[in-house]
Amino acid sequence: MADAAISPDPGLVDALRALSNPVRLQLLQWLREPERHFPMEAAVADPAEVGVCVSHIQAKAGLAQSTVSAYLAELQRAGLVRATRIGKWTHYKRDEVRIAALVEELGRTI
Repeated sequence: MADAAISPDPGLVDALRALSNPVRLQLLQWLREPERHFPMEAAVADPAEVGVCVSHIQAKAGLAQSTVSAYLAELQRAGLVRATRIGKWTHYKRDEVRIAALVEELGRTI
């Protein structure tokens, strides 16, 4: 019964909670291939380097900007995306190193 007292890593739990929402999961999937899912000609920065502007994510999702921002903030708190400010715009990019570490930890945990 000693194993029952061991709690899973809180970071893993946070990531799984963030991914349990289908819209947040979809946003993360879109950010995996930004050049495929977002208009590159409208980008003010290189999506591969900096990420995708929240306004472009919002337009594709068809949701209110505040809703999309809240979803992205949840993904950021879970360590799945990083935010970069460029002027008045916030860009989001997947944190591939963190995602790979979480996948590895998940493989060890379950």
